[in-house]
Amino acid sequence: MADNSIDSGQTVEPGIIRMLRKVALLRESWVGMIGAGLVLFWVLVALLANLIAPFDPLATTIQTYAPSGTLNEATGKIFWFGTDHIGRDILSRIIHGSRTVLIWSVVATASAYVTGVFMGLAAGYLRGWWDTVLSFIGDVVLAFPVLVLYIVMITSLKAPLEGFFAERGLDISVAPINIIIAVTFASAPGIMRIVRGLVLDLRTRDYVAAAQTRGEHPFYIMLVELLPNARGPLIVDLCVRLGYVTITIGVLGFLGLGLPPPNPDWGGMINETRRMAMFAPHMVVYPCLAISSLVLGLNLLADGLREISLRD
Repeated sequence: MADNSIDSGQTVEPGIIRMLRKVALLRESWVGMIGAGLVLFWVLVALLANLIAPFDPLATTIQTYAPSGTLNEATGKIFWFGTDHIGRDILSRIIHGSRTVLIWSVVATASAYVTGVFMGLAAGYLRGWWDTVLSFIGDVVLAFPVLVLYIVMITSLKAPLEGFFAERGLDISVAPINIIIAVTFASAPGIMRIVRGLVLDLRTRDYVAAAQTRGEHPFYIMLVELLPNARGPLIVDLCVRLGYVTITIGVLGFLGLGLPPPNPDWGGMINETRRMAMFAPHMVVYPCLAISSLVLGLNLLADGLREISLRD
């Protein structure tokens, strides 16, 4: 019994030390540091939105279409990014919109990863009919164009979910739930493929054979022996996929399938003001820059993590 506990400790400790060392090595990758800085910037903006936003994101003024740097005559404050078509401060809406983007992109990506990881573990380790059925489902989903799949999922689920909540007297917006379900359904098969490929390689390792010899349950082997050893490529993919989901939320907001107005949503801001972009381009440019900077930060962070993993 003592020997097993010692072996377990020797297995866990190097993994923890290796993970901490990789995080520390991020400072040696200037690409990763820039990406981490951009992501951290938006995280701080979202956390401090109530403190740093100069105006109420939903408040309207008589100064519509005001360009960048316009003075607010009523309060004496400056509209640094100007106002939109109904007089709302664009900077404040971008600041508060960062919460919307970060919260729902993280939740949707996490949901997709939990689903995809379990599917990949089952397909790669259990093999047999598990692999056949799950791989077939994944191939069918991946055969559809992603944007079309999002639109079909969201429009199909809206009425049933609204009716479900209405019957129970719940005043809940179905838009975020639709986004989470659609992203999970469309992204989980791709994640499953990555996990399945990693597990097919790892399942032949000695530590898996040792766990099987000890009579460990397959669920234990998948979660304790296989998943931690597949985390490197998954962390890199997580950062890239989080950027994809951020773009997806922006696209859905632009198409009118995101959070309903007047919620400050970057994609929704572009959609609401796109018709006036010719003579007031600031209303579209700044939300686009916000989306681009966050996605760029996530992609650079993923490149930095990939660079570190190749050095190790």
